[in-house]
Amino acid sequence: MPHHASRRTVLALGGAIAGTTALPAAARAQGADRPNILWLVAEDHNPFLGAYGDDQAQTPALDALAERGVLYANAFSTYPVCAPTRFSIITGKAPESCGPAHHMRASGLRPDWLVGFPQYLREAGYYTSNNNKTDYNTDIDLAATWDANGADASWTGRAPGQPFFAVFNHMTTHESSLWSSEPTGVHDPADAELPEYTPDTEATRADRAHYYDNITRVDAQVAERLAELEAAGLAEDTVVFYYSDNGGVLPRSKRYAYDSGLRTALIAVFPDKWAHLAPAEPGAVVSDPVTTLDYAPTVLEIAGLDVPGHLDGTSLLESRRRPEYAFGSRNRMDERYDFVRTVRDGRYRYIRNYAPHRIYNQHVGYLFQQLGVLDWEQAHLDGALEEVQERWWGPKPAEELYDLDADPDEVANLIDEPHLRRVRRRLAAALDEHLIAVHDNGFIPEGAAAEGYDRSRARGAFPIARVKALADLAIQRKRSNTAKFTRALRDGNEVVRYWGAQGLLILAAADLLRHKDAEDDLAAVLDDADEIPQVRIAAAETLARLGRGGAAVAYLVGVLGDAAAPNPVRLQAVEALTYSPAEDAAAALDVLDAVSAAATGTDLGKAVNYLRFVLRGQYAPTPEVQAAILGLA
Repeated sequence: MPHHASRRTVLALGGAIAGTTALPAAARAQGADRPNILWLVAEDHNPFLGAYGDDQAQTPALDALAERGVLYANAFSTYPVCAPTRFSIITGKAPESCGPAHHMRASGLRPDWLVGFPQYLREAGYYTSNNNKTDYNTDIDLAATWDANGADASWTGRAPGQPFFAVFNHMTTHESSLWSSEPTGVHDPADAELPEYTPDTEATRADRAHYYDNITRVDAQVAERLAELEAAGLAEDTVVFYYSDNGGVLPRSKRYAYDSGLRTALIAVFPDKWAHLAPAEPGAVVSDPVTTLDYAPTVLEIAGLDVPGHLDGTSLLESRRRPEYAFGSRNRMDERYDFVRTVRDGRYRYIRNYAPHRIYNQHVGYLFQQLGVLDWEQAHLDGALEEVQERWWGPKPAEELYDLDADPDEVANLIDEPHLRRVRRRLAAALDEHLIAVHDNGFIPEGAAAEGYDRSRARGAFPIARVKALADLAIQRKRSNTAKFTRALRDGNEVVRYWGAQGLLILAAADLLRHKDAEDDLAAVLDDADEIPQVRIAAAETLARLGRGGAAVAYLVGVLGDAAAPNPVRLQAVEALTYSPAEDAAAALDVLDAVSAAATGTDLGKAVNYLRFVLRGQYAPTPEVQAAILGLA
């Protein structure tokens, strides 16, 4: 709760002011006088603001904005990274319903009727501008979405009197900002308050102080933008939103499905002229969970337009809105595969890890340019970490449960606490319902035929209830389920077969798979030329872990070296090699060298280069090695 909460009204959206919908949507849409809408967006930004109770923050402009607006205490992105979240913002649809939009940097296979929501505004007479990031993770028609899109795009291009929807993206707090510029000295590293899960090092403190400096810079940029609005005589006609596309960039934040990666600021200001649309009084704090899926329907309702039924979010203006949950996800992050689903209410976060055999802090080349992250890994290699800090270099539990009121750093996993049994069941049931409702494509291996909104819903392509049930068994890591997984290897559906192989792989990674239980079945899969490569790759990694790396590694090397193979398949092959015994994976070095030369700078190239360094015993958490992995040196 903000430190000045006594001066605010704390409420749920269900208690919004009567009269929110006093002017019917159709009448507002047809009238000549319609509100302008301005989005001020910060990159990679947790709510480290004075208005959110952060005593370290120096953010006078944003604090003042919150004083005359509505502050959302529990606002979350759908993903802890930009591209999938931006898919949810621009389409209003859950990325995992349109695979592979749930992966970082992919092209979601959306149906033709799913368009960028600003297109509806343009059709209703609004001028739409975006300055200037898109990164929507799908092939949205930008010309149909925006009247102006680019570094010079602004509301100034509109016709006289034309209402506008304008977006300004501020890159100042973006992850990359910590690599090249020096701190301004506004925040002292010595005063940095570090979370429990990171070690206390000079670089970690410097990065944190630098990040706060950047937030102060964003605050000044927001002030300049608001001054422009005022100077143009538009302030009283414009509804203003400030938010971030995802959470922050410090260690274990961006890319991770915790509050540190998913929680964002969200402030909405309705001028007096349009106060009847506001969901709450100026200065109020709304406590109900909201997500980036709610932004599109909110803007459409402000503009007086009907909200299409296919949108997954709910307008923040709805007077009867009582959302209980915010859902979040993590899948492939650049070159590393993971699969996490989470749900958050006003107090608790429940997490389900569908890839528990992969460590939390997999090496992601882009992330590992941050000196604080390198410090963390070096301390891990030196054996110098406390238990709570060392945890992030190991495999994951199947489930996690955190009490955010008592444990804002989310380090005390309460999943087995008897007094929270009902909370666990309630949140798990809500997540189960959500995964089925959105037809979660995360269960489909990237590159498989069933990916995409239409394809995954075709009869027989993706029996999600059966697949999810098998995945839920897989993460339990119980040897008694082995026979169910081996039977699944012979199923008629390729996604079911994939999860049969994944179940055996997860057991093998935990040393719970006896050789005689599944070796012959896995070998048959590996030898089956008609099987999809995603299933054969999982079988190959499992066999390698069981000590049968010869044929398995030869298959993986063949896939990796096949330039005609789809990139996701080759990426899955190098990942399997990365987790295979090093003495077996060393057989891939010649092919790794060749792929590296041809794939520099790509996700595939980064994954290959990392493995090359590891197999040659040359890997170290230093800026020089990280630059080489990225193909920058």
